[in-house]
Amino acid sequence: MEERKILWLALILYMTTAPVYCRYYSRSVPYASSRKKVSKLHFFFHDRISGKNPTSVLIARPNITKDGKSQELPFGSLFAVYDPLTIGPEPTSGVIGHAEGLYVMSSQDVLTLVTYLDFGFTSGKFNGSSISVFSRNPVTEKERELAVVGGRGKLRMARGFVELKTHFTNETASDTIVECHVTVIHH
Repeated sequence: MEERKILWLALILYMTTAPVYCRYYSRSVPYASSRKKVSKLHFFFHDRISGKNPTSVLIARPNITKDGKSQELPFGSLFAVYDPLTIGPEPTSGVIGHAEGLYVMSSQDVLTLVTYLDFGFTSGKFNGSSISVFSRNPVTEKERELAVVGGRGKLRMARGFVELKTHFTNETASDTIVECHVTVIHH
């Protein structure tokens, strides 16, 4: 009986001291900033809603009318995107990747999108790498800025910004060419 009491006492003592020695985290160490790189990228993307081979497709649309008339692209419209990234603004310019993602019409008064795009590169120095952009995009402004929130491959853990400038718009066909200047900090 005495041995049993000693065993229970040892077990209780062990259980009360165990949490002192175990943690769910490891020791914090300073981040090695010397491993960070800054890259600047310049390219164009071509967004075509019209024509035989559109690169942006309406995938959901709310049933909203305004003053008894249906809006062409109402608040809440959602698009899937697969835009080519090119070296120059010409549609025949060399393709270096694609912008894949979604954008949603997010404003009821001024044409504004909430944009999620993954710029995936298929050639050059960053072949096989990508950066992820998620931000508000006020497309009626000629120049605007989007946030880089991540990356993979050679652009792993990227952060930074993309300066967008509308290069060309055909409003009747809803086609746009956008110039991108990217500044990204990565590993």
